[in-house]
Amino acid sequence: MKKNRGFTLIEMMIVLVVIGILAAIAIPSYNNQLRRGTRSAAQALMMDAANKQQFYLQSQRAYAAGTLPITDLGIAAVPQEVDSFYTIVITTDATTTPPSFLITATPKSGTRQATDGTLTLDQKGDKTPVDKW
Repeated sequence: MKKNRGFTLIEMMIVLVVIGILAAIAIPSYNNQLRRGTRSAAQALMMDAANKQQFYLQSQRAYAAGTLPITDLGIAAVPQEVDSFYTIVITTDATTTPPSFLITATPKSGTRQATDGTLTLDQKGDKTPVDKW
C-alpha cells in the first residue's frame, strides 16, 4: 500500500496563523526599536552641538546659529541616519544675558520619525519632551 506524503490544508493554515501572530508582534516592536535608535542618534548629535556651542561662546562671545551642518562649530556633516529623518536647527538669542541658544530637531514628514515629536535642547541643558530623553 502506498502512503501519501505531504501536509494537509489544515496543517498549512495553522502554520500561516502562527506566522501571522508572530509577525503582528514582531514588526511593531522592530519599528519601535528603529525609531528609538534614530532618536538616540539625533539626541547625541544635539548634545555634541550643545557642547561645541559652549566652546564657541568662549572664543567668539556669541553662539553660532543656523541649520546643521555648521562648520563654525566643527560639524562638517550630519550623519545620514539623522539627516534622513530630522531637520536640526540652532536658533540663538544674543539679547538675553547671558546669550542663549535652542537646538531643535524636527522630524521630517513621511518618515518613521514623523510621530516622534520635536526634540529640543537649550543652553542650560533643558530637554523636551522629557520622556523621550
